[in-house]
Amino acid sequence: MLPRLIRLPAFWVASGILLLILFLGVFGHALAPLDPLKGSPAVLASPSAAHPFGTDYLGRDVLSRVLAGAPVSVLGAVEVAGIALVCGTVPGLLSVYLGRAFEWLTLRIIDTLIALPFLVFAVAMTALLGNGISQAMLSVGLLLAPVFYRVSRAAALQVSSSQYVEAATLAGASAAWVLRRHILPKVLAPLGIAAAGAAGTGLVIVASLTFLGIGVQPPAPTWGGLLASDLGYLDYQPYAPAFPIALIVLTVVALNLLADVLRDASGQSGQVLLKKRALRKAAKKKRRVLAITRAVQEG
Repeated sequence: MLPRLIRLPAFWVASGILLLILFLGVFGHALAPLDPLKGSPAVLASPSAAHPFGTDYLGRDVLSRVLAGAPVSVLGAVEVAGIALVCGTVPGLLSVYLGRAFEWLTLRIIDTLIALPFLVFAVAMTALLGNGISQAMLSVGLLLAPVFYRVSRAAALQVSSSQYVEAATLAGASAAWVLRRHILPKVLAPLGIAAAGAAGTGLVIVASLTFLGIGVQPPAPTWGGLLASDLGYLDYQPYAPAFPIALIVLTVVALNLLADVLRDASGQSGQVLLKKRALRKAAKKKRRVLAITRAVQEG
């Protein structure tokens, strides 16, 4: 699938944006030009050379707060996707091989998680486990786990009924060997698509929770927290929410674009797209050769 991916321009666009966002998520604190928690007399200042994004209601540099808030927001979304991937994929694959009792139990748990509202469950979990970012991410990851459970289970059911898997089982192969050798490689592409979508959803939910003050308490900077603090001063700085919103939207769009690219590259539509593109390149090359030949003959 990788050779198909690198031939799609959308893959490079999405990868470039996500690498930039990930760089901000890892080195955001170090890139902040000023202390994101230190105020100044320049309250609600407009963008300038000293403060490219202006200052907030306490005189803190908005650019520094946006950069310093990137690690919590970006890495929180990655943590959500990782928790959902593990908590959904493992029982989804095992439900195909561990018997009807385990299958029934996991299906009932998944149905329960689907029925729970996100914010209410996140508030209840943080109240039970403590108001921390890890507790909030755990609750959100559990609520996104049904997506991975359904994807992994559907792919495993489809592969498990194939002839080569049945032949391996009849030959005495263990369930663990069949899962590792035959089923897991077949479900990687659907899981990658689901992981990209879950990371985008996780970023929006992380911003929503921090907007409400769940997981990270002010004055610690987060993209959602910046939105919450900016809403009270829209009369003075109507452009202030645009900076964190632009980063959130850009990240979510890039993740959705990556999910679409993975879906195209792993499916029949991607093969058709690449074949059409190859035919267009061949036709363009042929026309160029004919034009050069005609020019030489006329000269």
